[in-house]
Amino acid sequence: MMRSLMGLINLENEHDFLEELTYFRNGASVPFAGRYRLIDFSISNMVNSGVDELALFVNQKYRSLLDHLENGENFGLNDKQSRLFVLPPDWHDPTDISRGDLRHFHNNRDFFSRSKATDVIISGSQFIANVNYKDAFKYHVETDADITLIGEVENELQEMHSPVQRINEENGRVTFLNHDQSNPHLFTGVYIIKKEKLMDILNFCIGNYKDNFFIQGIQERLGELDVRVYDIDTRSFYISSLKTFYHSNLAILNPVIYKDIFMQECRVRTKISNQPPTKYKEDCTVKNSIVANGCVIDGTIENSILYRGATVGKGAVIKNSIIMTNSKIGENVVLENVILDKDVTINDGQRLAGSNDKPFVVAKRQTI
Repeated sequence: MMRSLMGLINLENEHDFLEELTYFRNGASVPFAGRYRLIDFSISNMVNSGVDELALFVNQKYRSLLDHLENGENFGLNDKQSRLFVLPPDWHDPTDISRGDLRHFHNNRDFFSRSKATDVIISGSQFIANVNYKDAFKYHVETDADITLIGEVENELQEMHSPVQRINEENGRVTFLNHDQSNPHLFTGVYIIKKEKLMDILNFCIGNYKDNFFIQGIQERLGELDVRVYDIDTRSFYISSLKTFYHSNLAILNPVIYKDIFMQECRVRTKISNQPPTKYKEDCTVKNSIVANGCVIDGTIENSILYRGATVGKGAVIKNSIIMTNSKIGENVVLENVILDKDVTINDGQRLAGSNDKPFVVAKRQTI
């Protein structure tokens, strides 16, 4: 039988890890690198790997996410052969005894049972990379593993990976996962599992009052399952905090890193937005920055990222900062190590500064 993949992005266990940026949205829909959202990388990697049925388990603050995803057209998931399903919580079964993310799996059993796919690739939204999983799936099939974890060896951007679990293996089998920082063998949070094994683990977890599918159904039962690891070699970040979000964005300003993520054979897909080119006024200065379409620049920008529709007034100076969509920065404003969320207004003459380890953050739609 020909094996095939369906996809699942599980956001249930991703809480408000980006502080002010997740006041009004979940982490998956936080903007990244000028024109993308964190969720774009997980979706793009799956679609580019041949997945044509993809579901998202969402729990809260997902209005922004729904607006971004629309009907899946921008991601190549809107025709008769492909679908994008956003599956919010549905807790209306009075006999349901499942808990945690097991409730999502249990209440959406039909998503898995109706599909002709034999295997499921599962991820969250915090692993940022441009990677094709086809070779990993081929390895998963050839070894006939129950589960194949997608791993990688830690690259030089170590601070971007510090919270990630580390893989320990013997003779090709995963023996345990921990957070030993001296072990460079990372678990990306992405894994492939046989669909029938997924259903078996689901039944085991619910029958034994578990509440976390991966930790209690897989990680704590590695001795009972055939769990392998397939290592990828790619540029990657893991967004787990405001600090890693800030540093990952600014790392994109390095042309080599930018090329590794955005200028590969497979592209990172996102919602299309048609806006005019950026207008650079006569006295402005822009150095080592990413400036998206629709901006108007009349000040100085260095080592910063400006999202679509941002405006920068005359005499303003912006350094090492992230300015999100439609933010308005007045004249003679000074911003350094700052993150402005969408629709923020900074009035003339204001000075805001954070540090490299703790950027100054202004939440969405605020005026200062």
